[in-house]
Amino acid sequence: MDRLANTIRPYAWGSTTAIPRLLGVEPTGEPQAEMWMGAHSGAPSRTARGPLDEVIAEAPEHELGNRTVARFGPRLPFLLKLLAAGAPLSLQVHPDRDQAREGYEDEESRGVPLDAPHRNYKDAHHKPELICALTEFDGLCGFRRPAEAADLLAGLGVDALEPYVDLLRARPEEAALREVLTAVLSADPKAMADTVTATATACTRLGGAYTPYAEIARAYPGDPGVIAALLLNHVRLHPGEALFLGAGIPHAYLNGLGVEIMANSDNVLRCGLTPKHVDVPELLRVVRFDAGAPRVLRPEASPAGEEVYETPAEEFRLSRYVLAEGAAPHDLTRATPQILLCTAGSVRAGDHKLTPGESVFVPAEEKAEVSGAGTLFRATVAV
Repeated sequence: MDRLANTIRPYAWGSTTAIPRLLGVEPTGEPQAEMWMGAHSGAPSRTARGPLDEVIAEAPEHELGNRTVARFGPRLPFLLKLLAAGAPLSLQVHPDRDQAREGYEDEESRGVPLDAPHRNYKDAHHKPELICALTEFDGLCGFRRPAEAADLLAGLGVDALEPYVDLLRARPEEAALREVLTAVLSADPKAMADTVTATATACTRLGGAYTPYAEIARAYPGDPGVIAALLLNHVRLHPGEALFLGAGIPHAYLNGLGVEIMANSDNVLRCGLTPKHVDVPELLRVVRFDAGAPRVLRPEASPAGEEVYETPAEEFRLSRYVLAEGAAPHDLTRATPQILLCTAGSVRAGDHKLTPGESVFVPAEEKAEVSGAGTLFRATVAV
């Protein structure tokens, strides 16, 4: 197995302290948002044998196993991250397989450069993802019931929100959410900025359930995504709890440190809380206007000590081991590639000693025994 040296991405929304605290190093004062573990071309992990994407490209069947290559081609189908949000991320959705393929082929046929700021689809793949909290973790996930959203908006006492309240109460659920989101994102920017300012003032004054939205408004003054965010469920994850984000589910991470795993794709359509391009027609094609409380995942323990976060994704499978000093080693040998990440204590993986934030890549079928006293996350392929 290969010890990984991983890139930390300094996105502006990143926490300045969470990842350094986990790694046991001094903060630099700069935001440290994500640490990438995998073979994504944007920031592949480095090994003693070279960048992981090049290592895999040289011998995909050996590194990934025949099963993975047959299903996903000669590429590692998942990307593992440490994600540390110190401020809200953009409100976003991801396409399903068909939408991603159609959108990518359309933009390719029209000659839209891959690095164009208005490009929506960087590849032809979907991007399901899972976030597992290491600390208290706040996010937005999925639409509230329209009646609940109407009550929340009405409680602010902002006159400009009344048309949205009326729509949410008068129309069937899916139509109500679609019409209100469309109206918010298509409104005159100046009028909407004034509405957002009044909404932010009311959220700050009222506090309580409005507090997360007041913080969002402070981070993105005048952004219509602030109103869109009020349509979504606020959820707080406790350490060890997780959320699965499937295609079309609007979401945003607000604050906290977690382990994130996703299909290896860059496809994101933004709904707001960003200075980047928002393609409203394409967004409305992708968003699923299903309402209801998000399902918080808790790991399901097996007799072998593996705690699995069950999801429908084929590209990835995330689990964890809470290891006790002196216990028998766990044999993690598997026919698919793995990345093992320590998040607490001290863990031995093969010949490698891992402390928090350290990780290894395990090729398919390679012997993988782990022991020690700590917490180890295991990322692999589900099929």
